[in-house]
Amino acid sequence: MKLAILSDKDIIRYMDEGRISIDPIEDEKQIQPSSVDLRIGNEFKGFKIITKPYIDPYDDKDLESYMSSFTIDEGKPFIIHPGEFTLATTYEYVKIPDDIVARVEGRSSMGRLGVTMHVTAGYIDPGFEGKITLEISNIGKMPVALYPKQRVCQIVFETMTSPSDKPYGHEDRDSKYMGQTGPQVSKIKEDFDIQKGGI
Repeated sequence: MKLAILSDKDIIRYMDEGRISIDPIEDEKQIQPSSVDLRIGNEFKGFKIITKPYIDPYDDKDLESYMSSFTIDEGKPFIIHPGEFTLATTYEYVKIPDDIVARVEGRSSMGRLGVTMHVTAGYIDPGFEGKITLEISNIGKMPVALYPKQRVCQIVFETMTSPSDKPYGHEDRDSKYMGQTGPQVSKIKEDFDIQKGGI
């Protein structure tokens, strides 16, 4: 089977068949020629200013303690300032089958404001379900307002040569973020190599 990016027609077909789920989609204009626009949720996490010199993945201290959580009312903005980094998730809950991979890309309109939507979390494994993490940075010169339910990124679907034997969520997989519904801090401490190695 040849690898291929799904067109709008195939995205709609996969959704109608229940193979891909994006919930909720409130406007058919979210479906683009080869992607689906996703909106930002209303929950954000940002790093606190702390005296700790660095973040150590082997440290027993909970990474959650280094971050502050914010919930923004609809119609109100979250302001991301130049040089800031924040975690958020998509408003939509996404499910993909075990023979599809997906990528999240920032919308061009956001990039032109200097706002990036992912650092390294743009790849979504087959079998994943949940709200998709957005790792947002402002690399521009001006603060930018982000509003809940604003379209900020797009998801692209690509077929695989065959279904995965052990998709994300499989009992043999380290699926730390399966089913997430809000921004999650890094769970790197749960990585098998760190659990096994330690210091």
